[in-house]
Amino acid sequence: MRPTRSAGATPWSSGRNRRASARGELLDVFDLETMVDDYAASLSGGQRKLLELARALMLDPSLLMLDEPFAGVNPTLTREIADHIRALNDDGLTLVIIEHELETLTDLVDRLVVLTNGSVLTTGTPEEILEDQRVIDAYLGG
Repeated sequence: MRPTRSAGATPWSSGRNRRASARGELLDVFDLETMVDDYAASLSGGQRKLLELARALMLDPSLLMLDEPFAGVNPTLTREIADHIRALNDDGLTLVIIEHELETLTDLVDRLVVLTNGSVLTTGTPEEILEDQRVIDAYLGG
C-alpha cells in the first residue's frame, strides 16, 4: 500500500514551485515574459539566444559553456547578451565561450584561447591576442 500524503505541499511540489518561480524570474531578467506563450521558432535569432541562455540557467550551473552566443544576432541584442554574460560572471558564474565575434569577445573576457585547424595557436589577454601577428595573419587580415 502506498503511503498517503497530506494535503499540504510535498517536497517535490515545493521544489516545483521554486523552479517555476525561478523560471518566471529568468523570463523577466531576459525580457522574455511577454513571449511566454510563443513558440521558440517564432522568436528572432537574438531572442532565441536569450531563451537558450535562460534555459541553461534554469539548471543553476556553476560553469556554463556557450557556443557562439552572438552568431546571427543584431548589434543591439549582441550588447544585451554580452551584458547578461558579464553580469553572470560578476555574480560568480564561470563561463567558457566559443565565438568568432572577436570584437565583442575582447571586451568581455579576461583570457582568450585562439584555435586554428583544431590546435591551439596562442593564448593570452585580449590585448596580447590582438597584437599577435599569427592571429592577425590567420583571422584579422593584416
